[in-house]
Amino acid sequence: MQYIILGIIQGLTEFLPVSSSGHLVLFSKLFSIDKSQVLPIIIVCHLGTLFALLVFFIRDILKAFRDLVTVGQIMVVTLATGIIALIGRRFFEQLFQSPDFVCLALLVTAIFLISTPKFKRGTRTIEALNIKDAFWLGISQGFAIIPGISRSGITIFTLLARGVKPEAAFKFSFIAGIPVFVGSFLLEAGKIQVLFEAGRLNFWLALISSFVFGLLGLFILRRAVKKLRLHYFAYYLILASIIGFVIIK
Repeated sequence: MQYIILGIIQGLTEFLPVSSSGHLVLFSKLFSIDKSQVLPIIIVCHLGTLFALLVFFIRDILKAFRDLVTVGQIMVVTLATGIIALIGRRFFEQLFQSPDFVCLALLVTAIFLISTPKFKRGTRTIEALNIKDAFWLGISQGFAIIPGISRSGITIFTLLARGVKPEAAFKFSFIAGIPVFVGSFLLEAGKIQVLFEAGRLNFWLALISSFVFGLLGLFILRRAVKKLRLHYFAYYLILASIIGFVIIK
């Protein structure tokens, strides 16, 4: 049941702007799961949400990768993110075992989300994006590796701040992130064996539940972005951060 719950949490929070890794760290602490299994659980759950992402955006993905300009921009995003990830990889991994830092990072994400209603609705589409947009998207995505910093929250925030239409920001944020999703999984895939050896059923329960609820999370987020209501999630993050500080004490 714990692994089903962790899969549900990952599925919903991976795409909603509330930081999936931050929630998994806190709930793993609450469930008293061995620290050696926390990162493998996160990786397995990320695989489930990666499948959900590919299924949800399959048409947009095929369209984007047929456009050489868009492909070039995705490469810029990936390069910028990859540089930050490689430089800070060891430091970021240590943060997964620091629940108090996660709680602080959740508050930082909340600040980003609270400011989104101040942006006027942008008019720029995916076709109108340029290299600068891709660069800043890659930078923001790089720092989202920190547990507690929401990838969807900070990347959509970045695109909205640069005048991109809400729905276009929603789509490009995730499409441009696919290479990083795949790359980060392949980089850490070997650690999944730890969880698989601990129990095959646990592995599949976490994977399947994260996939199903990942699809649900994408539907919810698309609606929230269209209506520019991302700030509602900020209030939840503030509450989650406070509860988190209480739990870890």
